[in-house]
Amino acid sequence: MWKSHPKALPYLFLSEMWERFGYYLMIGIFTLYLKDVEAGFAMTEKEASDLYGTFIALVFLTPFIGGLVADRYLGYKKSIVIGGLMMGAGYLMMGIHSLPMLYFAMTLVIVGNGFFKPNISTLLGNFYNEDQFKDKKDEGYNIFYMGINVGAFICNFFGAALKILFGWQEAFMAAGVGMFIGVIVFLLGTKHYGDKTDKKGVQEGDMPFYKIVLYILLPSVVFGVIGWLLKGVQSELNIDSAVFGSDSTDAFIFACIPIVFFYGSLYFKAKVEDKRPIGALLSIFAVVILFWAVFKLNGSALNNWGDKYTDRELTGTSQQIGSQLFLIDTLTYKKDSVALYDQAFRIQKKEGKVTKVVDYPLYFRNVATEKLPKEESKIFTWSANLSQSINPGWVIILTPLVVAFFTFLRSRKKEPSTPTKIAFGLLISALSVLVMVAAVHIGNNGAEKVSVWWLVANYGVITIGELFLSPMGLSIVSKLSPKNITALMMGGWFLATSIGNKLSGVLASMWDTYDDKANFFWVNFGLLMFATILMFTLVKKLNKVMKDHGIN
Repeated sequence: MWKSHPKALPYLFLSEMWERFGYYLMIGIFTLYLKDVEAGFAMTEKEASDLYGTFIALVFLTPFIGGLVADRYLGYKKSIVIGGLMMGAGYLMMGIHSLPMLYFAMTLVIVGNGFFKPNISTLLGNFYNEDQFKDKKDEGYNIFYMGINVGAFICNFFGAALKILFGWQEAFMAAGVGMFIGVIVFLLGTKHYGDKTDKKGVQEGDMPFYKIVLYILLPSVVFGVIGWLLKGVQSELNIDSAVFGSDSTDAFIFACIPIVFFYGSLYFKAKVEDKRPIGALLSIFAVVILFWAVFKLNGSALNNWGDKYTDRELTGTSQQIGSQLFLIDTLTYKKDSVALYDQAFRIQKKEGKVTKVVDYPLYFRNVATEKLPKEESKIFTWSANLSQSINPGWVIILTPLVVAFFTFLRSRKKEPSTPTKIAFGLLISALSVLVMVAAVHIGNNGAEKVSVWWLVANYGVITIGELFLSPMGLSIVSKLSPKNITALMMGGWFLATSIGNKLSGVLASMWDTYDDKANFFWVNFGLLMFATILMFTLVKKLNKVMKDHGIN
């Protein structure tokens, strides 16, 4: 697999694998930790989803500035190392039970990812710009993407075992250790990087950094503060009277306005020969926002589905294996547990206003009556965060098949263009949501638990869509970006991801407002179908831009 690719690929593959090990271990337990009444912060589903959405949005917003700094000043190697060390430190601190410490740790991860994420992806693309590797770029990004998912698959088993054996803090510490290993692996490959890690410097026509601070970053902060302070119409569903559901959402949306304006200005100020490629990329960025909005529900709404609505009970051999691997939670059934819970954590009202709703999931809440165990008896369930390994597991299985499929089509000169792959990726992703609509009906709208195979099937379909879209997105940015702003445009891809991630948090926070949970998934289906139609209308123009620039 490696022989026909640059020698740096294995090191970048393993470095990204360990970085994603840390990130997805943290993401897999993040909302569960926030909602934990005893050892977490007893947040509601809405509160946890909102913080999760804001966090992952900001994680993918900072690559905008991280790519810029690497391009002009630090180069890719220094940026990647600095980012990795910051993220590792953030993970280590995240398990310390203190809200100020949690926010500080999140800040380290957010800034660190800004330096790490766009630059390792850009560095990979630099090797495939050489003539001997140009026709292997899509395949190289697919292999790189598989590395991401190897880390994402194995991490949840470590997270579950450490959480059950020791607690949340030790699980978060494992994420930090994984990140530090990723940095070490990256440094071990230094001799194979050559001049590909060098900074490009400030090019003619580039906006000076002080102007970026003055005209983009500072306005973003100001707009964010305005968004935080701005109030909308108060209602039963909007108790905080925020414009878009919460103060953090308002702040994020407003803060994005100057950055979006900046990317738009790149098009209008670009050289004639660069206008069409930049315009094509901006169009793709706009469309894929809706993909990420639905896909990133894996860490919130679908994590919630795996926790609350999925039958996780183990018996017999599976129970013995789970016990040996320390992946099992032991639960004791009490008939009055729900009543006691509701009494202890009922909706609190003060002067007629809801101030706190604690919605901590109890496994027995929606178990069919005939399946309930005897009083005081114990059952064994696999840890809820393990459902987060289903998607990366599918990626590992399906990536070789998708690569082989496109290699076969290429040999017959029938391989679709990168924009066409993205369009079909959106369509396939939309179809995956229909699996969850069916799961809601099978479970009688959440009244009973359903088999984990529904989650497996949903993730299986959307993974095919993901493989058609996500690595292709990274590839097309690398292909079309003007050389002096490659990392900056890669930051634009992650900006689109960021906005999609925040929208995902907004969607997830609305879960409890849907009496019929199927309607929640129908909304997601509609968003993806809209993106699909929009992308197919753009394919012809995008293909022409690529052809005119000699790109396959």
